[in-house]
Amino acid sequence: MAIPSEFVNLSVSDGTSMRAFVAKPDGAPKAGIIVFQEIFGINSHIRDVTERFAKQGYLAIAPELFHRSGPGFESGYEDMAPGFGHMQQTTDDGLTADTKAAYDWVRKATGNLPTAAIGYCMGGRTATLAAMTVPLACGISYYGGGIAPSPFNPGLLDRLKEVRSPMLFFWGGLDHFILPEHVKTVTDGMRAAGKPFASVEFSDADHGFFCDQRGSYNASAAAAAWPLTLAYLETHTKKAAAA
Repeated sequence: MAIPSEFVNLSVSDGTSMRAFVAKPDGAPKAGIIVFQEIFGINSHIRDVTERFAKQGYLAIAPELFHRSGPGFESGYEDMAPGFGHMQQTTDDGLTADTKAAYDWVRKATGNLPTAAIGYCMGGRTATLAAMTVPLACGISYYGGGIAPSPFNPGLLDRLKEVRSPMLFFWGGLDHFILPEHVKTVTDGMRAAGKPFASVEFSDADHGFFCDQRGSYNASAAAAAWPLTLAYLETHTKKAAAA
């Protein structure tokens, strides 16, 4: 089944224009979802993931988080340096404005249906930030680097009390970027803040295990994570709709 998709341009509150990739389901959407990128931009993998959610009935949008420093930037997975350079130029204020623009677009396009957010790597952190920013049905973070403090930013631990929606976290036990002690600070912080969450670790998976274009792809972990992701989305978007 071919999924209708296109790039759209969104106006952001700071006066910038942000390109976003949109994938539409066949028929009326059951909910919306914002897909936050890795450091490699809105590349073919992120576009594919966005379309996968559309095939499940979601109106899906992937906003271009590097639109201020590198409009149109995308890369493969051989050289991480350009993506890191762009990531270090992002700010939480900018990401918050981007999130609000994407959220408002989805809500308008769906007639105010419940909307969730998911992200991968830096996008996992952004999905967590989004759960503090807009009233999501739920947030899902795959190996979200920078939720715990990292060499690149101070993290979000002191802001977990601001989380407004249930969160699902995925981690790789072999991840050399996000260590077990980092994961523990996130789950301990969520628990201390009294926030609803689930945390899933695949002990034999590395960072980026869901991406089938990376050398760290773990087919078993990706296959197991996908239905968990869909179940979490289904449960919480339906709950939000009922409320």
